[in-house]
Amino acid sequence: MSAWIFCCFAALVLITSVTVVFYSINLPEQKYVQKLNLSVSSVLAEACDALIEDKAIFVRENALKTSFGRFSCTKYIIQNHYITSPLSEEEAAFPLAYIMTLHKEFDTFERLFRSIYMPQNVYCIHVDRKASAKFKQDVENFLNCFPNAFLASKMELVVYAGISRLQADLNCMKDLLESRVQWKYLLNLCGQDFPLKTNKEIVQYLKRLKGKNITPGGLPPAHIKRRTKYIHREQIYSFFSFMLWTFVRKEPPPHNVIIYVGSAYIAITREFTEFVLRDQRAIDLLAWSKDTYSPDEHFWVTLNSIPGMYDSSSTNPLLPEMHWTVDSRHRGLWGGNCPLLILPPLFSKEKKAGNAFFAVSLPQAGQTGTVLHAERGID
Repeated sequence: MSAWIFCCFAALVLITSVTVVFYSINLPEQKYVQKLNLSVSSVLAEACDALIEDKAIFVRENALKTSFGRFSCTKYIIQNHYITSPLSEEEAAFPLAYIMTLHKEFDTFERLFRSIYMPQNVYCIHVDRKASAKFKQDVENFLNCFPNAFLASKMELVVYAGISRLQADLNCMKDLLESRVQWKYLLNLCGQDFPLKTNKEIVQYLKRLKGKNITPGGLPPAHIKRRTKYIHREQIYSFFSFMLWTFVRKEPPPHNVIIYVGSAYIAITREFTEFVLRDQRAIDLLAWSKDTYSPDEHFWVTLNSIPGMYDSSSTNPLLPEMHWTVDSRHRGLWGGNCPLLILPPLFSKEKKAGNAFFAVSLPQAGQTGTVLHAERGID
């Protein structure tokens, strides 16, 4: 009898010990996991609270998966509720052109494309030559489903802050001007942007500009002047690339233009796009800019500020904000405005896109933003 009691007691101790150990191992995860209900708008507040409190966020597995590659193009477009005809006469009469520069994260690109896609618009996609062969093929296969979207005819090996980044946009601009779509304005995005405005809202705002361009910027502060004062050269190696700053002074800019510094992300008219590609002053400024640092941040605003040329808009109500910070909690660099991307009040702000949103670190924002953006577009 005593042996039986001893066995029962030993079994109870063993079960209790295993339970405690198992609970202890999983406690850190359970403590910081917060399940989101994607069917309600409160997911935005929940996600932001979780990020601020440094909590991980659990989203149902099927909520984060994209579906391209599992269906034919026709089924894919239907399954993902792509808009296949203009939602209003106003939008049909005011087509837009988009440039998207990519190098990674196909799923993020797919969500972005879905959120800005309209059948009356036209889309040029530039894929960095450094991108993997699989990524390039995935993008090409994806674009084959859309008659108004295509790969740039010439791809650049993009070096951060080098002329190649600007040239990628210029390559797409040339292709877009050759498109049969008579677009009114051109907007450029990177592959990790996400729209906060619907197509109709963007169209209505651009129409109010009455031919003005949005190229935010101003005279460069002292610490920025070295970007165009000294020669910088792209250094490209098999395992990394960077910009080399030399102590060789540059010649003054051509045509006595005043160099301004501003945003690499713009909204410009078709007429200004033609000027950028064909006017001798623009051609000469591009040649002069090839050995400067981050020329995409002075090229557009400088051309748009030539006296008597184009009446520029100094504000950036549609363009992405970029406030880069380092935060070890979120895997290094991330856009300081990214958490705002998932705040409901931001949908009423005068902004077009949240810049540099990464699906890897903030997947719930991309999924939720996609759903809410689609709902607002249809409404």
